[in-house]
Amino acid sequence: SYLITLMNIVDFRSDTVTRPTQAMRQTMFDAPLGDDVFGDDPSINALEEKVAKLFNKDAALFCSSGTLTNQIAIKAHTQPSDELICDRLSHIYCYEGGGIAFNSGVQSRLIHSAAGVFTPEAVLENINTENVHYPHTKLVCLENTVNKGGGKIWELEQMQAIRAVCDQQQLALHLDGARLFNAIVERNYTTQDIGNTFHSISICLSKGLGCPVGSLIIGDKTFIHQARRIRKVLGGGMRQAGFLAAAGSYALEHHIDRLKEDHRRAKQIEQLLTGLPFIESIVPVTTNIVLFKLNNTISENQFLQHLQSHHIAAMQAGPKTIRFVTHLDIDDHGIERLLDAVKKLN
Repeated sequence: SYLITLMNIVDFRSDTVTRPTQAMRQTMFDAPLGDDVFGDDPSINALEEKVAKLFNKDAALFCSSGTLTNQIAIKAHTQPSDELICDRLSHIYCYEGGGIAFNSGVQSRLIHSAAGVFTPEAVLENINTENVHYPHTKLVCLENTVNKGGGKIWELEQMQAIRAVCDQQQLALHLDGARLFNAIVERNYTTQDIGNTFHSISICLSKGLGCPVGSLIIGDKTFIHQARRIRKVLGGGMRQAGFLAAAGSYALEHHIDRLKEDHRRAKQIEQLLTGLPFIESIVPVTTNIVLFKLNNTISENQFLQHLQSHHIAAMQAGPKTIRFVTHLDIDDHGIERLLDAVKKLN
């Protein structure tokens, strides 16, 4: 990271690498502060109220990370020895350190879909019958957009159909909305639609919205009361964290519509990669993630080292698979630098 900063590398590794804009920094500097564990940080309270209203829910809880908000939700919805249903590509399953088992003592039933978007029928097929040999199915988790699906978007009708099954089967429905606003700016649904579809929602402020730290979990009053207790048990309570909450409020007011710029730039990258002799396949780009496979003419290390020699950072996302993520800190000049470097491999 020190080397990346020192050499002014264009960083496509993730949208988590963004730094606060000058206007966001000033908002953070000016934020009124209190002790959030005592419930009297005005900046955090204002953010939680803003987000709850945005999603047509009773309450929200500010946390340090999306992993924490997801893990709190799972713990609040389940009991040890229960089972949740999620896709095999889900962040909660792949990238949260085994937290489902460690924190909640819950088993995962995996759906194998093409890009992390599954059907109501798949949910029904994976609900356990009442039998002493089987864990109780209690929770369904969706991710929108799907990170490992190349930023795949869930359509509103798809999510509503899953909710209908959950209601019929008395299951809770949680949304890992780490990149939810990327989906919202590309589709005709709203935060209110999302709030009305899910029992709980996690949103991340430190990805496309460009905040340095922060996520929120959203739900009804009873759920958030339980979530606050779980956050405390997990050591997630923060004190004068209003600096961070103020950044979140600023981002929600100024950084949502501009996500379309990230999507446009990701499409530019997709267009460049299409047809190049060392590319085997590209996941269709819909938001800010470009996920593609290299063929056997070049290794992952060779590709990444070539980019590094041109002061560009990217990451491997699987066997022969590379990921580029566009974000607030990458402008058109950064895209031009990437395109020029990739063309030199051709």
